[in-house]
Amino acid sequence: MRRPELYITGITGLPEISADASLGQLIAQGIRQAQIELQEKDVLVVAQKIVSKAEGRTIRLDSVTPSALACRWAEACQKDPRVMEVILSQTQRIVRMDRGILIAETEHSFVCANAGVDSSNSPPGEVLLLPRDPDASAARIRKELSEGFGVTLAVIISDSFGRPWRQGQVDVAIGVAGLDPLLDYRGFRDRFGRQMEATVIAVADELAGAAELVMGKTSEVPVALIRGVYFQSLNESARALVRPAEEDLFR
Repeated sequence: MRRPELYITGITGLPEISADASLGQLIAQGIRQAQIELQEKDVLVVAQKIVSKAEGRTIRLDSVTPSALACRWAEACQKDPRVMEVILSQTQRIVRMDRGILIAETEHSFVCANAGVDSSNSPPGEVLLLPRDPDASAARIRKELSEGFGVTLAVIISDSFGRPWRQGQVDVAIGVAGLDPLLDYRGFRDRFGRQMEATVIAVADELAGAAELVMGKTSEVPVALIRGVYFQSLNESARALVRPAEEDLFR
């Protein structure tokens, strides 16, 4: 029996991304410069930061006037009040605020630190927001690349999230196009004939985490190509990865 093989490589050579840049075109240029021939069912993982930059999701802090609430909470969390004001603008619910850490639920229903507001890899005095609709962002990039190369692709927008009970961050999928983010094994039988009842694999998160191994945080590799993975194209939305509140034991 042929052993499955997984191939992951970073796409380099993209310039600094500015607002209104065509990410599809820039990624295509990087792929061609690397002399890579895209194949059917390839998966491209794209870092959230370049998507946010291309979509103009940047805020200069000198344009922000913090509210009294933001000032009080900023003092409690030891944050810049202007940053706190931006975080609150992106938040639909505060999950936890303790020891200088703010965990919030975003307008996308993602639960993450600071509602995804981030200053890393941004010029001083600026912060980046998450894309307004990461699934739509992934779909636009997928459409442009699929048409340009004449193959059927999948695209994942990835971002780094912390995890309860475990140290370190991992990259997860916040936007998906062209693949089902979940692989459902319920109803299948294991090697001993027992029927699986709860096994649903977050394949999009697994691919995002694997891609980060070649993308890195300081390597200036914002895109990775993954080849050789099995996936389905049924429910194409990263929102499927968000556990419903009624099933969440920790809300």
